[in-house]
Amino acid sequence: MSNPLKHASSNITDGRDRAPARSMLKAIGFTDDDLAKPIVGIANTWIETMPCNFNLRELAVKVKEGVRAAGGTPMEFNTIAISDGVTMGTEGMKASLVSRELIADSIELTGRGYMFDAMITLVACDKTIPAGAMALARLDIPSVLLYGGSIMPGRFQNKDVTIQDVFEAVGRHAAGKMSDAELLELENVACPGAGACGGQYTANTMATVMEVIGLSPIGSASVPATDERKNAVGVHAGEIVMNALRANLRPRDILTRKSFENAIASVAATGGSTNAVLHLLAIARDAGVKLSIEDFDDISRRTPLLVDLKPGGKYVAADVDQAGGIQLIAKRLVEGGYADGSQKTITGKTLAEASATASENEGQDVIRAVANPIKPTGGLVILKGNLAPDGCVLKVAGHERSYHRGPACVFDNEEEAMRAVTEKKIHAGDVMVIRYEGPAGGPGMREMLGVTAAIVGEGLGESVALMTDGRFSGATRGVMIGHVAPEAFRGGPIAALQNGDTIVIDVDKRCLEVELDDDAIKQRLASWKAPKTRYTSGVFAKYAALVSSAAQGAVTQADQ
Repeated sequence: MSNPLKHASSNITDGRDRAPARSMLKAIGFTDDDLAKPIVGIANTWIETMPCNFNLRELAVKVKEGVRAAGGTPMEFNTIAISDGVTMGTEGMKASLVSRELIADSIELTGRGYMFDAMITLVACDKTIPAGAMALARLDIPSVLLYGGSIMPGRFQNKDVTIQDVFEAVGRHAAGKMSDAELLELENVACPGAGACGGQYTANTMATVMEVIGLSPIGSASVPATDERKNAVGVHAGEIVMNALRANLRPRDILTRKSFENAIASVAATGGSTNAVLHLLAIARDAGVKLSIEDFDDISRRTPLLVDLKPGGKYVAADVDQAGGIQLIAKRLVEGGYADGSQKTITGKTLAEASATASENEGQDVIRAVANPIKPTGGLVILKGNLAPDGCVLKVAGHERSYHRGPACVFDNEEEAMRAVTEKKIHAGDVMVIRYEGPAGGPGMREMLGVTAAIVGEGLGESVALMTDGRFSGATRGVMIGHVAPEAFRGGPIAALQNGDTIVIDVDKRCLEVELDDDAIKQRLASWKAPKTRYTSGVFAKYAALVSSAAQGAVTQADQ
């Protein structure tokens, strides 16, 4: 008689007709006893091309220990990961957002092919986290998403530093404000070991989201990658997924409209990455939950900024761990009425129950009390106007100017813009425009931390604005507007801009406008022709043909 928990894998392992399959699995060491137990897929995004995911091979060993101890049989498989930090500023960066779709597809495909009964997805770098969640939402089998953890900060000239400081140092060096020796020293110490980038950049933003939304166990993500406590976190994840299997608790039981609202609140309260907008829209689509770009602005308006994290603040992810962890952030949100504590989490507890036991380190000022926020509204702002009819995204940490009016300096790719900054062709008051870097136009919607960091490094961070149909890193700071939709490649108004056009950014009015009337924009677009794509075959060509607007999460879909 088949094990009743083998909801799907019995189709692979049980009965006379499955003898060939069992024979092949026995060739790699599985026994009859192993195959009689529920099969748990371990989706690993380990890769030897970045520090972010480098510890996941060791973490998987602990996860599998937990699965076996709880009565399951783990089967590990691998997928890819693209490092934003390594590829930033190059053609390789175009692969980053594309990889989200490929990772999600590959995890889903492996899950469907081998008919796992449950799954644990090990993630770290930016796109692996939402991709893992997207796949789990599609498969809808009992699942845990486990974050590998943040890198520890480096030390340079007696202060904590992250990869953000290295990017900004490039601009300072170009401006003659930093020596070769200083840049090399910073480069050597900023990333001291394994783990994802240390501020509230995209990886730690999405790790926070996954705990608050309920797919990751509360208290699991805050533990840094190289901390010995991570081993116990891995073992516990194996136990949790088996408990979820016994309770038949599935991702779509957890991923409700209210849980997505909780997740958006966590991004707003922590000053998180604008990439969370793209990723939550994509996950919601796969979970069958209605979510729009406007929801982010509505929720951010009513959620205070509570956590003082880089890039806009002082602290790094390891400091969150010491202060009380993401569970303390969740507790603040629930107690303040900014998150619905009744929503389920993967342990079976509600968000309120799971976060109630959070322990706060006395005297910490990383995670503020609800009564003492950094600012009364959150960090995400959605702007619209004649340059972005479908919306665009801006992150505000609280100190940025809320109004900017200036002449456009238009560039048709990131490289042109970067040269202009480093060659000192950008001046105070300018609005840099980088177009044809959108989901289809890039293709792949490159992040542009190199450009934005160079602007800050040149000393122009408080006087220059930037807008693009591409993306920004979570480490970006300043008046930097991304995800402008529709994108230029598909005839969005940003394609009509010319050097010297006056652009107005009004954060309070949620408006992004060019001082041209509608007829002038239409006349320019009437003579506009889309540039030829550089890719006519392969993965980039397929992605460009299938990808949706950034306002819809930049997902690939057959009906695009």
